[in-house]
Amino acid sequence: MPKDSTLLRQCQERLNYEFRDISLLEAALTHASSADLRRDSNERLEFLGDAVLDLVICQDLYERLPNALEGDLTKIKSAVVSRRICARVAEKLRLPEALTLGQGMDSGDHLPRSLAAAVLESIIAAIYLDGGLEPVRDFILTQMEEEIHKAARSDHQYNFKSQLQQHAQRRLRATPVYELLDEKGPDHAKCFEIAVTIGKQQFPGAWGPNKKEAEQKAAWLALHKLGTVSGEFPEPDADNENTAM
Repeated sequence: MPKDSTLLRQCQERLNYEFRDISLLEAALTHASSADLRRDSNERLEFLGDAVLDLVICQDLYERLPNALEGDLTKIKSAVVSRRICARVAEKLRLPEALTLGQGMDSGDHLPRSLAAAVLESIIAAIYLDGGLEPVRDFILTQMEEEIHKAARSDHQYNFKSQLQQHAQRRLRATPVYELLDEKGPDHAKCFEIAVTIGKQQFPGAWGPNKKEAEQKAAWLALHKLGTVSGEFPEPDADNENTAM
């Protein structure tokens, strides 16, 4: 059943993209519960959109973080393309409101987040098929820039252990080893001093309220001595308390 032209126009305005083939947008906004034939729903578009989203985010992270290890890139990508984040972007664009559902299914705020995420992936595929890679890249990076930045900052910028491991293995042909030098304080509020050794060189020890943070600081001190970072140790903000190991 053709969608209301006003709804389609408003949707395109929110997407900041005008379709040449409006049937692609209609298909992207058609849930399987409302389609006469399942192949006419947005499920096939969702399949394609998932792959396009992965490609765009992977290339962006590859170029954005030239010193990140493959494992770090994988973790960041997984965070950015998660169902939770895709649903959040879809809701920001009010895509669930435009989704055509079958009888008996709730709409709007009552929709499962998985459906909201799926409709975003369907829209991504529709834009890709309608305009090619560059328009869909612009759309994805514009809509997800904040999430990409947040994930990259949390999982890479403060992961000095990962940066040190990469530097040590590539430049020094050795693997960093972390050693607990000292601990002090009562059991409920201990502090730990940890130092890192690379080959025969031990770097200055660093104190932290837990072993995880002490290791990150020790890794930063080693990177500082090796000349790969400068300035002061950047304390993570509230959004980055769960620094990667």
